[in-house]
Amino acid sequence: MWPGEQSSTGGPDPRQPNPYRQPGYQQQPAPWNVPTVTSGGPAGGPPGRGPGNGRTRTVAIVAAAVVVVAAAVTGVVLLGGGEDEEARPGPTTASPSASSPADDPRGGDDSPEATVEGWTVVANPDHGLAFDVPASWALRSRGWTTYVAEDDDPEEKPLVAMKGPAVLKEKWCGSDGDRDGSVDYKPLASAGTRGNNGARSTEEIARNDSAAWVYGVFTQPDRDKVSTGPVTSFTTASGIEGSVATSRSSGVAKKDKCDVNGKATTFAFESADGDFVSWSFFGAADVADEVPEATVRGILATVREYTPSES
Repeated sequence: MWPGEQSSTGGPDPRQPNPYRQPGYQQQPAPWNVPTVTSGGPAGGPPGRGPGNGRTRTVAIVAAAVVVVAAAVTGVVLLGGGEDEEARPGPTTASPSASSPADDPRGGDDSPEATVEGWTVVANPDHGLAFDVPASWALRSRGWTTYVAEDDDPEEKPLVAMKGPAVLKEKWCGSDGDRDGSVDYKPLASAGTRGNNGARSTEEIARNDSAAWVYGVFTQPDRDKVSTGPVTSFTTASGIEGSVATSRSSGVAKKDKCDVNGKATTFAFESADGDFVSWSFFGAADVADEVPEATVRGILATVREYTPSES
């Protein structure tokens, strides 16, 4: 499963047939703000799909247009601006104008300042969350949602998601694993935030979301190749206290050159408004340019809340 992408404006009327419907897709809603799995994480979910091309999905907000931003990435259009709006399959045509991080319309917004010199701030105004990443990371627009789903799920129901993420080396590895004549790209790493409606505890979120990212991106359909470390407490530099857990994979089947082991870390906490929210990182593991744990923890330490502008 590879990272995928999606948009909350400019989409077709959800009550009308989608002209971009692709074979195998079902016209069923797939809310981006997926609830936290409460059945013990990926290990307790439905059976995995058969062999697939392992692509995650991402959804982007693009004003007055419906586009998907990465070649061979499955697109889903979010209609409206809220987290509970419906998402439906969108066009799968690559769009250069939407794929460039330089087109991110974050300049001049109400984002807080970065807390680490030389780093870039990543903001999620829907939940008033922010964190910083090194300058080498590229920012997606705030409407982009990256999520993973079961490879054999025609409804594309997300297992876990993150909104407005930052991405490191978007085209880190490319291959045509499904032999359809187009190259699919896998990023080296990504990080973002989300709300966790329906979760019972921060410990549950940290454990289940980190495992879901590793399973969804790196090990499908093999759930037994995902292991999750203990859930521990963590306090960010801004004083936010919460729960953190890291999951990793081992023994991923090498079906093509981009099949590698992966890792994911999720930090969950209760916001000032009393809602469960979280930050997650996922990336390739056991590779030469793996993101060091010190860098992951350094990014995590910058997670903070802020008050978005009402304008």
